[in-house]
Amino acid sequence: MTVLAFDVNETLLDLRALDAPFAAAFGDATLRPQWFALMLQIAFVGGLTGTYVDFSTAQRNALAMLASRQMVTLTPAHTDAIVNGMRTLPPHADVRPAMERLRSRFRLVALTNSPKEVADAQLRNSGLRELLEAVYSADEVRMLKPAPEPYRMVAERAAVPVADVRLIAAHGWDIAGALAAGCRAAFVARPGAILYPHGPQPDVIAPDLAGVADALLR
Repeated sequence: MTVLAFDVNETLLDLRALDAPFAAAFGDATLRPQWFALMLQIAFVGGLTGTYVDFSTAQRNALAMLASRQMVTLTPAHTDAIVNGMRTLPPHADVRPAMERLRSRFRLVALTNSPKEVADAQLRNSGLRELLEAVYSADEVRMLKPAPEPYRMVAERAAVPVADVRLIAAHGWDIAGALAAGCRAAFVARPGAILYPHGPQPDVIAPDLAGVADALLR
């Protein structure tokens, strides 16, 4: 049976819940996407240089970088409100109904760059953990997505060929990593999300998880 491996942040969970603490910290909630991009940059540079940086550390470092760029004094309380807020993000409205439909035909797991303890808290607090067979963190193999190791870890632990794993994500870089590792993929084209333009492309693209479920269940 095909294993559907769901990315968590932005794919399942809505980061817009962090807009209030961002507004409190920076006076501008629209800086949140810049922070997320900086966080990915830190994580990816760590992977490329062989200096591993876990995702929670990358989040804190990215906030410090953003504060320096914006010339804002960031207090520890501001930083904690944002980083700890990652644990209590709500799911997008389309997520639970789609996952409930999909689990009738597929095995559902989560695959995230967040540390395992954070991922478990996120999915428990969002009410989605009960829908998942397992929660896998790239932190367990000390290589963050889009490196091939996390995707292959899912296949190994689920005891299926890597081609029987399908990543579902709203990040083009994540889709590219999964396809390069030999998985299949489905892209959730949420507002602002774009595919990586090089290499193989996913065979399923939809504006939300409901559309992905429609395509996979046909």
